[in-house]
Amino acid sequence: MLAATAGLAVGVMASPALADPKAVIRGDMDGTLRAQLVRAIGETDEAPTNRFDARRRARAAVEAAEALLRSEGYYQATLEDMVEGEDPPVAVVSVTPGPRFLLGPPTVEWIAPDPAAAAAAAEVGIKAGEPGRAVDVIAGEGRIVAGLTRRGYADASTEPRRVVVDHATFTVQPTYRIASGLLVHLDGVRLETEGATRQNWVAGLAPWSEGDRFDPEKVAELERRLLETGVYDGVGVSLAPADQTNADGNRPVIVSLTDRPRRLLEAGITLSTAQATVTTGSTTSVTGGSAIEGLWTWYNRWGRADTIRWQARAATIDSRLGVDVSLPHWRRPAQTLKLATGLVNEDTDAYSRAAATVSADVQRRMGKTSYLNAGLGLDVGHYRDTRFDPITLAPLTLNRDLVILTGRGGGYLDRSDDPLNPKKGYRLTLNVQPTAVAGEDTVLFVRAETQGTAYYPIQDRTVVAGRVRIGAIVGGEELTVPADRLFYSGGGGSVRGYEYQGVNPRLPDNTPRGGLSLFETSLEVRRDIGKSFGAVAFIDAGAVGFQETPNLSNMRYAAGVGARYNLPFGPVRADIAVPLNPRDGDPAFQIYISIGQAF
Repeated sequence: MLAATAGLAVGVMASPALADPKAVIRGDMDGTLRAQLVRAIGETDEAPTNRFDARRRARAAVEAAEALLRSEGYYQATLEDMVEGEDPPVAVVSVTPGPRFLLGPPTVEWIAPDPAAAAAAAEVGIKAGEPGRAVDVIAGEGRIVAGLTRRGYADASTEPRRVVVDHATFTVQPTYRIASGLLVHLDGVRLETEGATRQNWVAGLAPWSEGDRFDPEKVAELERRLLETGVYDGVGVSLAPADQTNADGNRPVIVSLTDRPRRLLEAGITLSTAQATVTTGSTTSVTGGSAIEGLWTWYNRWGRADTIRWQARAATIDSRLGVDVSLPHWRRPAQTLKLATGLVNEDTDAYSRAAATVSADVQRRMGKTSYLNAGLGLDVGHYRDTRFDPITLAPLTLNRDLVILTGRGGGYLDRSDDPLNPKKGYRLTLNVQPTAVAGEDTVLFVRAETQGTAYYPIQDRTVVAGRVRIGAIVGGEELTVPADRLFYSGGGGSVRGYEYQGVNPRLPDNTPRGGLSLFETSLEVRRDIGKSFGAVAFIDAGAVGFQETPNLSNMRYAAGVGARYNLPFGPVRADIAVPLNPRDGDPAFQIYISIGQAF
């Protein structure tokens, strides 16, 4: 994320001129059918050059209209191509739809059927008396085969269907010819690619036991489990052909994996005039300032889709040297063990610390995008921070050597429709950290934080998004809780328009004062403009308090607008925000550029 005080220019692209239909539709019909015919005929940017050209267009339009009418169940339509006018001539199609044919009772003819497969016929999904639309007839056949597949008939197939159009009774009678094949039972997993990944580790991810009935969802789940590790460029999971059925009547599932490069070296330089907070799921980190960073990542070193990442970062705010290890599907599928250790040097306006850290967390996926996590963290280091002395009412500088043991528990519930650009649904995050501090201070406290976001579409192109974040520290005091565990607000991930930690009340020397409670909220209106662009208007607010419950008496407000450019993986956003009740020293505005929506 980049924050800077600079101007922002937004260009507006002109809309293309509207095209005209290739032919004009004449006739008595309902508006829905007329619109379908117009779409089927198509549009043109040029008028006919002469009557011959207009006649040619009219005849082509008749063919397109007739195909559309038949697909919609109008098998006795009357169409005529005409040309009207001279300068310019106009292609015209006269349409009399005639009666709409209706479906008769669908029939299924089983070819070498398994008697238990017949239940799938109930999923055809079409009924006698419905319009005889071709797309519905075809979809019904697909639903029968899909139903068979879900029931374990992986080899189900279709023979050419027979559809009788009866012009005397105005009916369409579909007859499906289905071969169910045999019920398929699963064997184990066969890894067919040569690489670092171990066969027994992949086999342990299979969500079925030997002899279980084939279930396409379980096979797809194995593919998801391999993909979510992030160490493969390609994953293929498929049922073995029927001729590979073993003596017990079971068929294996074949897995092919394309490895990423085993080593990846990355380097980057960040230049920024301000700081920001970035929140992803339940993890909040500080970014910003100028930095030089190098990452060296090892993939699949132990043959179980593991990732080892070495990091070296020199920055004005957050410098560190460390390594973290991720072991996906640790001890059971959908469970990841994350280990990390490092040396950290933080230098913010509110505090500085130099510490050695070590942590272990277990994350358990629930569904496709939600998860629960639990872990422990240990920090040993020197903390220097400026606090408020309630007796002298003056700043008080503390230098302390501390040992901090933190329990970490939380969860992330995601019911939105897109990770980077949600348009409906909601997300909930909860983090609870019981903490014990020893050394030059001794204190026990619990730090809890929760955030909820919601997305509501009010039109095809407009979404209203809201966010509320609440935090509290229970059992500690402002002077004894380590400064990096206090609450701070302001910046791109919280209240835009203010600098990092800029919402916090300030000490007499202008140092941000960390708090024991936090309240933040945001409201955005997001509007798509065309296929690639979008615009946003928003208002943010936040407050930091010094009691265990949030204090809303010192709220800071900001408002702004933004632009979005939609890429295939998500939007690139640029926001400009202005503080509405700034204090002396607050910036006039801030600009934020990042990938993905603000929340």
